[in-house]
Amino acid sequence: CKKSVNVVFSMYLYFHNDRMDGMRTLWIALFLGWIGVGVSAQDFYQQEITDKIFARIEGKSFKANCTTPREDLRYLRVLHYNKDREVLEGELICHKDIADDLLAIFQELYKAAYPIERMVLIDEYDADDEASMRANNTSAFNFRPASGMSRLSSHSTGMAIDINPLYNPLVKERGGRTLFYPSNAEAYIDRTKYFPYKIEKGDLCVRLFKKYGFSWGGDWRSSKDYQHFEKR
Repeated sequence: CKKSVNVVFSMYLYFHNDRMDGMRTLWIALFLGWIGVGVSAQDFYQQEITDKIFARIEGKSFKANCTTPREDLRYLRVLHYNKDREVLEGELICHKDIADDLLAIFQELYKAAYPIERMVLIDEYDADDEASMRANNTSAFNFRPASGMSRLSSHSTGMAIDINPLYNPLVKERGGRTLFYPSNAEAYIDRTKYFPYKIEKGDLCVRLFKKYGFSWGGDWRSSKDYQHFEKR
C-alpha cells in the first residue's frame, strides 16, 4: 500500500510540474484508468429544457425572435479537466440531434484528461459571444448572427460548439487586414506556437468530433475558426 501511495504521489509531482504534451496526456489517461477513475451516468447526462433552465436563458441566448423551438434543445451536464488537472463541472445547451454525440465526445475527452478551461452557459455572459470567448468559455447554443456577418450562426440552432475559443480564434483576411475574434486573441493567431488549450489538426479533440460527423473550422479555406465544430 505504501509503495502504491509513493507511486501515485511521484506521478502527481511529475505531471503537475512539467508541461503536458500529447504523450503526457496519454500517460495521464492510462494512470487515471489504473487508479480507477471512471465515468458515471450521474456525471454526464442530458435533459429537456425545464422551466428552471429556461428561466436562465430566456431573453438571452433564447431571444424573443428565436426560431429554434425550445423542445428541440437539450441541457447537458459533463465533467472536464482544465490545464492544471482540476476536475470541473461543465454545462451547455445544444440541439437534441447532437446531444448524444456531445456526451460521448466529452466522456472521451474527460477520460484522456483533455483540458477545457471553462464551460458555463453563455447566458452567464448575457449571451454576449465576444465576452464568452474572451473568457475562454466553451459554449454551444446561442441565437445570434455569425461573427462579423448578418446571417444566423449555426449556434442559433444548437448544432455547433466552440471549444476553448480564446486560444482558438476565428481568423479572417479582409482587404489586406487580419481580423480575429475574440478581440484579445491576437497572441494565438500564429498556430506554429505552443500554448495551452490549443486545438490543432490531428489532436484528440479534432479526431473525436470528426468521428461523430462534425466538421472543424480549422479546415476551412476562406477563413479559419479553430474553436468551431458543427454538424449539418
